[in-house]
Amino acid sequence: MADFSLEDLKILRERLGTGMVETKNALVEAAGDLEKATELLRLRGAKSNAKRSDRSTSEGLIAAKENGGTATIIELASETDFVAKNEKFVSLADTVLDAVTAAKATTLEEALAAPLGGKTVAEAISDEAAILGEKLELRRVTVVTGDKFAIYLHKTNKDLPPQVGVVVGYSGDDAETARGIAQHISFADPQYLTREDVPTTVVENERRIVEEISRNEGKPDAQLPKIVEGRVNAFFKQVVLPEQPYARDDKQTIAKLMKDSGVTVEGFARFKVGA
Repeated sequence: MADFSLEDLKILRERLGTGMVETKNALVEAAGDLEKATELLRLRGAKSNAKRSDRSTSEGLIAAKENGGTATIIELASETDFVAKNEKFVSLADTVLDAVTAAKATTLEEALAAPLGGKTVAEAISDEAAILGEKLELRRVTVVTGDKFAIYLHKTNKDLPPQVGVVVGYSGDDAETARGIAQHISFADPQYLTREDVPTTVVENERRIVEEISRNEGKPDAQLPKIVEGRVNAFFKQVVLPEQPYARDDKQTIAKLMKDSGVTVEGFARFKVGA
């Protein structure tokens, strides 16, 4: 006769999210000792983690929160969307975000080393990976500073947690417009806040490409400088936030929207799962 009850089996499965058969086998091996069975299941999961180390993690979620004068955004990745929508995974993301924010971590390395329940964030993620049976990883962390913040988390699939997240640090009193800008960023994916932020090498490479395209189109040499300059300006309008047409009203730019609303974007970050 088994040394454990159906209630023990239920408790352990709810605690770890493990399958019926493997949970039952662990309880049998542990002679009904819940703590020992928990340890056995976690150790077996840890061994599986080592085998999964080279697997890709293209699913997951984005989470973000404000903490005083900063806001932190993270990407917690998983192998499958099945795990990404698991309550334990979603709860882990919230716990990790809290720990990273509390530690004031600004880099991935600092975030992984942040304390979490007597462990580090890296160890906590590894333990949960052992339980869930998939490779999990904290892929990215960014901190945005600002006077105020607009946070927008977007679900590309209603059955999954947020797949796109945006944090906007701003000054001004129009919170609705700031949120609209955050939503615009989630859609338009700007790369820079000002033209000056665009690396010189990126601009030079774009200039080289559009000049070659213009020459191949047979444009007259005398007109090339003006044509190239126009196309480089068009490139800036694609990648620089204030120069983009507003997603809700393409007759005005983000720069005009900010001027009219009194909102000044001081910094932003956009994460998309797997991107």
